[in-house]
Amino acid sequence: MTTGSEALQSVQFVTVKGRRLAVLHAEDWESLIEWLETLEDNAIVKDALSDLHAVGGDRLKAGWLKWSDVMDDLV
Repeated sequence: MTTGSEALQSVQFVTVKGRRLAVLHAEDWESLIEWLETLEDNAIVKDALSDLHAVGGDRLKAGWLKWSDVMDDLV
């Protein structure tokens, strides 16, 4: 599987009926989506850790849930 930046570099452009379109392999598209999802996840983690640090490491004050309270809902 390619990386997100490799997928971006693999894009080919075509013009159809006056519209410029980007074309890439499905695997490259999936890699690009995975890369973007990873970027979003990293931003969420960064924000959560910043919130945690702001309240002195107290997970409850940061709004984090206890695993024991949500475990049954996720399994």
